[in-house]
Amino acid sequence: MTTLLSQTKSPPGMVISWETLPDDFQLEDEPVENTGQPLLAGALRESLEISGFIQPQMLIASNFALCATINGQFIAKAPDWVYVASVKEILADRQSYTPNLEGEFPAIVIEFLSDKDGSEYSFKRTYPPGKWFFYEQILQIPIYVIFDPDGGLLEYYQLENGRYELKQPDENGRHWIETMGLFLGTWQGTKEGRTGYWLRWWDKDGNLLPWAIEKIEQERQEKERLIAYLRSQGIDPNNLPNL
Repeated sequence: MTTLLSQTKSPPGMVISWETLPDDFQLEDEPVENTGQPLLAGALRESLEISGFIQPQMLIASNFALCATINGQFIAKAPDWVYVASVKEILADRQSYTPNLEGEFPAIVIEFLSDKDGSEYSFKRTYPPGKWFFYEQILQIPIYVIFDPDGGLLEYYQLENGRYELKQPDENGRHWIETMGLFLGTWQGTKEGRTGYWLRWWDKDGNLLPWAIEKIEQERQEKERLIAYLRSQGIDPNNLPNL
């Protein structure tokens, strides 16, 4: 099934259509990963899930093929992390996603800087096109983030007049993502044995969205404060049900 481009304007000299992933299609490259990248991607999703942000119609995935057909040639790129606000059909075993055909265009893609060839910055427009060109000119994704987990540098690009423009963070070092209603920024600490820089979410009031282990610790501290308060009032917490 093919759907001609209807929500974006094709670059000059290119005809873009939207087709499902062919059964025999192979990605041009294996995803370049280090051992920390799955943790980084998983942590981004985990805090969204715990906070109740994720809804059934959303698509949030990592190393997941985004598809387009350019001048009759099928292209698939697998960003390290992608967020789509709404898809037409909810599929448990989805292997790829074709914007326009299957739902909305991605609102944000994230790449974790991990290799030396600069593929995250590639504007190569000949077949197969580079990631930057594909996200900016073909899919025209509003927000493109490149994150260096080793140095902690977060590059936040926003699509303006058909080009990605580098945006500076706010006074807290975060970027407001209107379509998600959340801030994105960097954080230093340890999770699952990895100590270093992480990407984290904050709500509109500046509250950090917790990971599971942080949520458990918060609940433990709240319970201890409640017990201390009850005892200060002469109430034995052991005599109260479900405490």
